[in-house]
Amino acid sequence: MLSASIAIVVIAAPGLAIGAAAGLRGWVLAGMAPLLSYAAGGLTGPWAAAAGLPFTPLIYAAATVVFAATAFGVRRFTVRRRSPEPEPALWARRGNLAVLACLLAAALIGGWATLLGLGRIGALPQGFDAVYHGNAVRYIADTGDGSLFGTGHVNWYGDAAPVFYPNAYHLLASVTYRLGGASIPETLDANTLLLPGLLALSLVTLVREFRGRAVLAGAVALTAVAAVTGVYESMGRGPLLPFALGVALTPPAAVALRRYLERSAPDTALVLVLAAVGLLCIHSSTLFGGILFAGPLLVQRRLAGWRRLGRDLLALLPIAAVSLLVAWLQLFGALGLATGSLPYYGWPSEYRASTALGALLGFQHFEPHPQVWLSVALFLGIVFFARAGELRWIGLTALVTGLAYVAVASSNTPIVMALSRPWWDDPYRFFSMAAVPLSVLAAHGLASTQAWLRDRLPSRVPPVALAAVVLGGFVLLSNGLYVRSNGAWVYQGYQAADPSALRVTPGEQTAMERLGSLAAPGEWAMNDRFDGTAWTYALTGIRTVAAHFDETSPPRDAVLLADRFRNYSTDPAVRAAVRRLNIHWVILGKPSTEPGKPYQSGLAGLAGEPFLTEVYRNPDAVIYRLTP
Repeated sequence: MLSASIAIVVIAAPGLAIGAAAGLRGWVLAGMAPLLSYAAGGLTGPWAAAAGLPFTPLIYAAATVVFAATAFGVRRFTVRRRSPEPEPALWARRGNLAVLACLLAAALIGGWATLLGLGRIGALPQGFDAVYHGNAVRYIADTGDGSLFGTGHVNWYGDAAPVFYPNAYHLLASVTYRLGGASIPETLDANTLLLPGLLALSLVTLVREFRGRAVLAGAVALTAVAAVTGVYESMGRGPLLPFALGVALTPPAAVALRRYLERSAPDTALVLVLAAVGLLCIHSSTLFGGILFAGPLLVQRRLAGWRRLGRDLLALLPIAAVSLLVAWLQLFGALGLATGSLPYYGWPSEYRASTALGALLGFQHFEPHPQVWLSVALFLGIVFFARAGELRWIGLTALVTGLAYVAVASSNTPIVMALSRPWWDDPYRFFSMAAVPLSVLAAHGLASTQAWLRDRLPSRVPPVALAAVVLGGFVLLSNGLYVRSNGAWVYQGYQAADPSALRVTPGEQTAMERLGSLAAPGEWAMNDRFDGTAWTYALTGIRTVAAHFDETSPPRDAVLLADRFRNYSTDPAVRAAVRRLNIHWVILGKPSTEPGKPYQSGLAGLAGEPFLTEVYRNPDAVIYRLTP
């Protein structure tokens, strides 16, 4: 758990310093802190690279001081000219303690569900996306290159087109990796373990900012970690780690937006800019998701009149301008990716529209069973929707994101494909975004049930006892917030009943670690793109010809060697490519079981070739030394 503790410090401490300097306090400070940390790190990495500086823990700490000093200066400038509005008293001390207890319980249960799926801290994620994230974290830690195209160099090197990828997740994870000394899988898992708790904290902060009752805040912490479609699906598939992080940290953007619109001043403007930029630095689609999430807030404010909406939009113009200036590296990188040559195919439709709607309301995507008690709470939230007060806009957010999921899940029409491109037309991502406002509505259903009972039962029944009964009953009826079924979904992204069926088997992992002890610094290894050895760099620091399962636009040398490496003895072009890449080793794992993806042709039948000397073998993998 040392890595998880370090990850908490890396994610929380800088944001706490920046937020406190900007005048944030209490729950708002706690909830905004992670997003502010990712904004600081996500901006520092690319700008440091542009200035020729490496991204290191020391640079991250220095950047935190700069951001905090800037925030402090802006805050002082603001309060000299206008007094800050006092934070209204909302929850009594007992209410704050009760919310804190619910939040801690939710974080522990969500973390336990995640750990049940992982099996242990250090389990290797098996999905398509994880190898990119693992190699990216290692690359930043090894090279200090915090640029937005740097992480792609591990796989798209040489003459391959540079690949843009927002890297705030990888930048902060690289700090955790360097400070903790743990392995890359342990570093990734430590961050993954925190995701349910981060989502719960974000939604508690949202409820607090929009003047919700303490019962609602406690309930939303519980419903946030109960929904399998919130962050757990992104863990079990991919895992989509930056996307899941972005989903967990989207609600604070609405908090920053409201605070700025209620009091448009330099200090609140700075916090809103950092919130928006933080979402963009985590993942390009997260900023668009934040707009979908918080946009309905403007609609609710418009009910006060068109003049107010006009003032709000006018007040947001300088925020957009400053954000564009501060994050132009990320924005232009994202635009280049969208208009570049990278193919965009999207995902096939999953369901009919009616089936997709049923899945949405049942919190059941491809899981065996619906999460019935969450659906019951959601139904109650809809029944009592008129009581939602300042959070009524969340109903429109649920409607917009829910309809977006239904459209993507049931249609591949050109307009749907075009509008969903920031999310790669992926139904899983839309379901995850919709699950967040649906969880808030479910929590509203639980809190409103408590209020309904309070108003009808004798006054001698303490409201706190009713809250304990309602929330405790939900926890019990949902079998501990669906902890085991959620863990079972995460499990399929990390474990298998038969270890030999894993995409990256324990034998392959052992062989990669062995190669790390054999190869000298700077030596590369030839490998197959579709077995598990794409993880070699993340695990050992030894570069491989193929460092991702993705076969899109690979370098020419990688294509040449994948097709003709076995002709090394007779093909001068192969030998020239080997020299260019400084290849001294060959590592092969179990051939992929995916149809049409056995060993690449240049790697088939290498055993016995005179230019290779076998130095290690286990049932799943073999290592050869190249003998010129």
